[in-house]
Amino acid sequence: MLPTNTLFSVLLSLAVASAAVVPRDASASFDLNSGSGTAVKDPAPVAVSIEFFAFPGYVQDLDTTSQCLTNLDHAAGAATRVRIGGTTQDRATYDPTSSSAVNYYVADPADAPANLTYGPSFFDLASKLNGPTTIGLNRRLNNINNTIAAAEQAVKTMDNLYAIELGNEPDLYSSSDPIAGGESWTPALDAQIQVDWQKQVATSLNKKDIIQGGVFLQPPKFSIQELGPLEQSSGSIDYVKSWADHAYPQSACGGSKTNLEGLQNHTTIMNFVKGFQAEVTAAKNLGERPLFFGETNSATCGGGGISPTYGAALWLVDYVFQSVKLGYERLYFHQGTIGNSPYSWWGKSKVFAPYYGAYFAASALKDVTSISQVDDGSSHIAVYALNSQDCISKAVILNTFYYPNTTTTARSSEDITLTGLPKKVKSAKAKRLTAEYSTSQVELGQVPTFGGQTFDNESCHVQGSEQYETVEVNNGQATVSVAASEALLIYF
Repeated sequence: MLPTNTLFSVLLSLAVASAAVVPRDASASFDLNSGSGTAVKDPAPVAVSIEFFAFPGYVQDLDTTSQCLTNLDHAAGAATRVRIGGTTQDRATYDPTSSSAVNYYVADPADAPANLTYGPSFFDLASKLNGPTTIGLNRRLNNINNTIAAAEQAVKTMDNLYAIELGNEPDLYSSSDPIAGGESWTPALDAQIQVDWQKQVATSLNKKDIIQGGVFLQPPKFSIQELGPLEQSSGSIDYVKSWADHAYPQSACGGSKTNLEGLQNHTTIMNFVKGFQAEVTAAKNLGERPLFFGETNSATCGGGGISPTYGAALWLVDYVFQSVKLGYERLYFHQGTIGNSPYSWWGKSKVFAPYYGAYFAASALKDVTSISQVDDGSSHIAVYALNSQDCISKAVILNTFYYPNTTTTARSSEDITLTGLPKKVKSAKAKRLTAEYSTSQVELGQVPTFGGQTFDNESCHVQGSEQYETVEVNNGQATVSVAASEALLIYF
């Protein structure tokens, strides 16, 4: 994963400029019919990626994993999609004789292994996941026979297998990696090898529509735009079921600095996602194959300092909506090394703040068929209209104004008026996502709430009574108050 300092510095300057001129305790009005709708094609866009080597630990050692996934299933009304992969998939060798799901050695349990092996029971564990599951296999080590053997076992074992990835973030490969064969590693060489591997693996499986292609980290140098033409001319596109890019708006790698105010800022989020427009266009031109963010989260290398915060939960909601609106049908949020992954949603004894954002976003998109943005993106207020079968069913308001624990002034609030509601709508109800500060962290005892509810740190079960706020609707208008760093989900 590469730092994104240049892009981040530009977007942060936009965020700060926007925040500096925003009035406090203000009001604004938004017409829910003013936006251009985008189809929501996947029933569960909020998806989960789990680091390859850590996957058995997540499902065998953490009591929270099963229930946290189940919560998301219920919120979305569909099984949560899971991808198993990451950096260590390209360090892993399949051992069909192994009785263990995974074998590796690390001097420090906080580390990821430099190499590992895994056996058939790895796929047994994956087969028990409720939702469609994508498996990432090794390409970097250039052992295609081993990768084919693993793919064959996956197909044999997993009725829930969605797709297979061949390598992880090949933009980070180099000439010293075995797959390069001593040549300079370029997008053209990657494309040539990727389509060849797709054909060999899929032919061995006697399957089409089985590969998740691309899996690039933040194009455009390596991209679906580059890969697509060769996929078409070679015929390998018949083996591709879906496309994936990876995306991280900030970086914590190599001493890079992260910034929570920039992360949660609405304008910054919009500009970051817009940078992937060319990928969406390229994927559309390649036929009816969905495009995903196959691995994503707040910052590369975990993003300690911003990733476990409530502000990251707000970012997640806005980021999901922007991405789906652009054309990314799913977003797989990455869960890393257990105990050393600041952006993970749950761990050994905590359900972290970003999970509240994931649950909010999944709840908001349940049964939604189209989404439109009705704000102009020029301020910290984000407003989305969510339709079910051409009828407005929900609205989401985010006040992304930064409210850290160092603030000495009272928390600002805005009165938001929504117009354009059908005249027959006389009342509505709402659930509020809130926390004490943008910087709040569950591990510091600062627990967010969504509709007055929390998640038990030991089990991930929902705690407390669900609380709805009554919203009056008069002549197609409704006014609600949303404080700085809060989000409101309104049901009509």
